[in-house]
Amino acid sequence: MTLSLNIGNLFNDSSSHALVDELRKRTSEEDILDFERKFNSKNEQNLHIYICRFLKNRSISRGLASKWLITIIKNKESKIDALLKLKN
Repeated sequence: MTLSLNIGNLFNDSSSHALVDELRKRTSEEDILDFERKFNSKNEQNLHIYICRFLKNRSISRGLASKWLITIIKNKESKIDALLKLKN
């Protein structure tokens, strides 16, 4: 199944299930970060917002959500650290 990455405001059940399926497919950090980059470039809200909504609505496991959120947060923190080192 191909997931249309432009979900926009039309976040319905089928697109929600498709996105959860895509999250389950990605296992390596590189795959996760690549998917996040593509998703964020084509949608109004960032992927972490959708992951948090899934977690709140219990439509995604805590383990899967934490894996994605930890990977995304670690990547953002490493980018911030790199920028701070350049600044100093």
